[in-house]
Amino acid sequence: MSKMKVKTTLSVAMMTTVIALLPLLQACSDSTAPGGQAAAPKPGEKIKLKWSTWGNPGELGRFQEFTKDYNAKHPNVEFELIPIPSDYEQKILTQLSGGAAPDVFYSGDGTIVKLIDNQTIAELTPYMDKSSDSKIREADFFKGLWGAAKKDDKVYGVPVDCNPMILWYNTKLLKDSGVTELPAELYEKGQWNWNSFKAMLEKLRANGKHGFVLDNDWNRYYSFVSSNGGNVYNDKGEFIADKDPKTVEAYKFLYDNIQAKNITFAGTLPKGQGGDAMFMSNQVGFVSAGRWYLPIFKQSKDLQFDIVPYPTNTGKKIEPAAVATAYMVMNKSTKYPKEAYEFISEFVSKEGQVYRLQGGGNAVPSVEGADQVVMEGNLPEHAQYFLDARSIGYALTPFEAGIPGLTQIIKDEMEALWLKDGKLDETLKSVGIKANQKIADYKAGK
Repeated sequence: MSKMKVKTTLSVAMMTTVIALLPLLQACSDSTAPGGQAAAPKPGEKIKLKWSTWGNPGELGRFQEFTKDYNAKHPNVEFELIPIPSDYEQKILTQLSGGAAPDVFYSGDGTIVKLIDNQTIAELTPYMDKSSDSKIREADFFKGLWGAAKKDDKVYGVPVDCNPMILWYNTKLLKDSGVTELPAELYEKGQWNWNSFKAMLEKLRANGKHGFVLDNDWNRYYSFVSSNGGNVYNDKGEFIADKDPKTVEAYKFLYDNIQAKNITFAGTLPKGQGGDAMFMSNQVGFVSAGRWYLPIFKQSKDLQFDIVPYPTNTGKKIEPAAVATAYMVMNKSTKYPKEAYEFISEFVSKEGQVYRLQGGGNAVPSVEGADQVVMEGNLPEHAQYFLDARSIGYALTPFEAGIPGLTQIIKDEMEALWLKDGKLDETLKSVGIKANQKIADYKAGK
């Protein structure tokens, strides 16, 4: 037998052995993903992964606790939290382009659209609905919260929790201003509407106080639009806020009350002065936000507060309002997709959200079955309204989140209206032209 024949014979034998061992090797790996890649750690080594998010010190502290607890429960893996306190989106995008991004990370609604389009994050639908050991299913989450995280009915990010927009009101200030029936009382009677809201704003103004501080963002504007049954976009993704009669009427309600000084635009406040600080110093009756105000409001022993859904102008007791949320996504390039997804599923599961939000947390669960954390301590008194608003609320539509720069165009136009005392009809017309041009340019690849 020649040397060449010997080498050939050995190669065939080795290939046969490898092929025979493949099923066994795959079975030994804990990292096989549905349609994904697999990577086996060295014997005795822990699988090390990283995850990132933004957050204030309190949030990050709770996230560190969750990570430590998770690692203790999963001795084969070791997750490390890498906080990104500033310039989050830019840093994540840079890390992704450089191949240094974490395995799992938070994404805002605008960012996730970019990540879906550039295919740097993994589709999670196969893990959620086809993996028998997944702790979550798509049906576990409230439908209105998916927003920009879904494309063509495929899930790319899971709502970590949420913050339905409601109105916080200063009960002492309202009573001192002559209000005899508080907003929650009127709401329960089905009488909480634009007229009763405006009447309270007028009493506050007559008492030398600010009625309501309006922040310049989509959450607040669109909540008033939907409380009147209006639409900002049509089914084709065209901006119609300048044409839809109900939407125009909602903006006019804001415009008229700003002109009458019942509502104060946040951009006109002194530098460093926000609606939350004014609320805590008994200078404003209403502010709009999610549950994130609870941790700071409850620290003030003298502050008397409660919440109520947005007032309606449709005859209905409650209408859908905006819900702020973020999504947890998986880096498509992670070497350990199974372990990465397992972390995501436990983080956003009912148990995970209870762990993170209990004790007066600053958000509302996005998943069914965890509502007890919102009702803890009966604070505020009508905390149930957070849950009511979440159940019918909506995240930012992909029609807007999916067009880079569109939200900023709208915000800039609205800010100019309030700061320069412009005309509402001219502003809405300008917004409509610029918004639809931006949408058309994006679709045309410009």
